[in-house]
Amino acid sequence: MEGNIAEFLGKTLLFSGLNQEILNSFAALSSIKTFKKGEIIFSEGDEASGFYVIKQGTVRIFKISVTGREQTLHILGPGEPFGEVAVFFGMDYPAYAMSLDVCEVLFFPKDRFVNAIRSHPDLALAMLGVLAMRLRSFSRLIEDLALKEVPQRLAAYILAVAELDARGPSESEIRLQVSKNLLSTILGTSPETLSRVFRKLEDQEIIERKNDRISLKNLEKLRDLADGMIRLT
Repeated sequence: MEGNIAEFLGKTLLFSGLNQEILNSFAALSSIKTFKKGEIIFSEGDEASGFYVIKQGTVRIFKISVTGREQTLHILGPGEPFGEVAVFFGMDYPAYAMSLDVCEVLFFPKDRFVNAIRSHPDLALAMLGVLAMRLRSFSRLIEDLALKEVPQRLAAYILAVAELDARGPSESEIRLQVSKNLLSTILGTSPETLSRVFRKLEDQEIIERKNDRISLKNLEKLRDLADGMIRLT
C-alpha cells in the first residue's frame, strides 16, 4: 500500500524530484481519508492538525463573509495539496475546505511532517514554490474581482479551463466541472447575473452551451472580451 502511495506522491508537484527512499518515508507518514460529496473537511479558524494531498476527487477552498456570502478561492484536483499554508506558517486554517464529490485524500499530521521537512529541505523549497503559485493565482482573483466586469471574468474563466484541458484552447469544446451556483461564487457574482451573461455570449455567437458542455464558437472574440478589448452589448 505504501508503495502505491509513494508512487503517487512522486507524480505530484510537491513531492516530485524526491528519491524513492524519501518518498517511501513520507508515504509512511500519511493516512488515507475519504469524504462524502459536500462534506466540510475543515473550517476557517480550526486548528491546523495537518495538511492534505488530493488522491481522487475535487476540493473547493472558500471563505465566508460576515454577511454569509461565499467566495471561492481555489478548485483543486488530484495531486494538489491544501491546508499546507497553515502547517508551513504555524497558523489556524485560513479558509474552508469542502469536497465537491467523493474525495480520497492523503493526510499528513503536522508535527510528524514538520520534523520530516527538517531532514529534507528540498521539500520545503517545493512547498514554497506551491505557495508562490497559489499567491499568484489569488492575486489574479483579487484583480479580476476588483477591476473586471462579470463578462470579462467569465470569458477569462472559460479560457483558463480550456488551457488547463489537455487538448488546449484550440479545441472547440470544453466541459465545466462546477455547477452554475458554484461558478457564480468563483466569479463573485449571482447565479442570475451569470445566466444573463451566458445568454448574451450565446446570442452574440461567442459560445454555445449544452448542459455542462460549452462550444467555443468565436475564440478571438472570447479572448478580446477577457482582455477588455470589447464589451457585451
